[in-house]
Amino acid sequence: MSRAEQPSRRIVLAAAVAAAAVGAAGPTAAAAPARRTRAPAGLVDNHAWTSHSDWRAGSAHGTRAVRGARPGLVIAAPAGTTDYTDPHTGKTATWEYATWTSPVHRLAVPSTEAIASWNAHTPAGTWLQVELTGTYSDGTDTPWYVMGRWASGDQDIRRTSVDDQTDGRSTIWTDTFSIDDAASGLRLVSYRLRLTLYRTPGSRITPTVWRLGAMGSDIPDRFTVPASTPGLAQELKVPRYSQEIHAGQYPEYDNGGEAWCSPTSSQMIIEYWGRRPTAEQLAWVDPAYTDPQVCLAARSTYDYQYTGCGNWPFNAAYASTYKDLQGVVTRLGSLTDLETLIAAGIPAITSQSFLKTELTGAGYGTSGHLMTVIGFTADGDVIANDPASPGDDAVRRVYKRSEWENIWLRTKRYNASGKVVSGTGGVCYLYFPAHPSARQRKALAAVGIR
Repeated sequence: MSRAEQPSRRIVLAAAVAAAAVGAAGPTAAAAPARRTRAPAGLVDNHAWTSHSDWRAGSAHGTRAVRGARPGLVIAAPAGTTDYTDPHTGKTATWEYATWTSPVHRLAVPSTEAIASWNAHTPAGTWLQVELTGTYSDGTDTPWYVMGRWASGDQDIRRTSVDDQTDGRSTIWTDTFSIDDAASGLRLVSYRLRLTLYRTPGSRITPTVWRLGAMGSDIPDRFTVPASTPGLAQELKVPRYSQEIHAGQYPEYDNGGEAWCSPTSSQMIIEYWGRRPTAEQLAWVDPAYTDPQVCLAARSTYDYQYTGCGNWPFNAAYASTYKDLQGVVTRLGSLTDLETLIAAGIPAITSQSFLKTELTGAGYGTSGHLMTVIGFTADGDVIANDPASPGDDAVRRVYKRSEWENIWLRTKRYNASGKVVSGTGGVCYLYFPAHPSARQRKALAAVGIR
């Protein structure tokens, strides 16, 4: 299972909860244009820029929109140069850069939280930064917040979130923008994203960004969530990988496999879609290790500031480094939403926390853990590939529907000491083809993703 969530993320959510207690591969088809969407529950707004017209609608300084089967954004002529000192290596280097700023997106759901996602290719000698600024419900503005500095590799910069970002009204907790006092009624009502692309000076190489967006949400505080009515009996054939067999391997990446639930889950779905790393990508892994691709996934999602592999957008971005895959972080409203996706052949990765007594058959408790949902039994129970299993052959589990739905969707819970702490409120990663089938597009649209 994963380690405890990073204190920054855990503390802000627990504080908000405590305050509330006292006084959140199918056939090819053309990609759909971006538009404002909301989940059926009306609690989530997930918006993205993906089309050529989307990229042209933003404000460009040195970037250029490119056409093709998968439209994107690249460096055309750098806007300037800048020095960046990597806080994790101490190395200072000069980079050419170019920027793109999105139009204002007005949230359909005035939000207490927002999480960005991006899909990109960053060849050696390049990297990118994503920032967010927004307007509060009282008409004032947030600062520009860094949502991530990212590269698919680690040879140029160390992939990182940025701590200590706050204006006293909102704060960035690793990968999540959060209103400090949700009970006050203050909300984020609109935002813009700024993308900065970097490359080695004098080179012609460039990052390519295919998708950029954010999920805003306002999930009510709740200890319990009623179970939805079962509506599907189906199981997808998703590869099964255990994180536990990697315990002690590459401890520089969050102490080894014991904490690799997120990248292990990501690798399962990446391979479900038929993508696998090359022998060259795996050449650094000890050949004695089973499932070396899980080691690669851990290294490729590791956040050097968070000191863990559980950064949600970094996992989605890792999935998109494989040919024609997209990755998005969102929230879903119920297991009915997951049934909609499974029926269209789309598995999902969900985040939950629970006591050992709250999930029958798990055999453990956790302050934060990722699983891959692959289907439902005839009784409506959840079939999950749970990476917190002793071996690959034990990964497939069946969990009771009502228990599983509650531990995933709640925002408040009691820990083993009886203290009120946070739940993830339905956080989910979705990985799917760049060109979904018509059925897949319909299912994604039904849960607010376009």
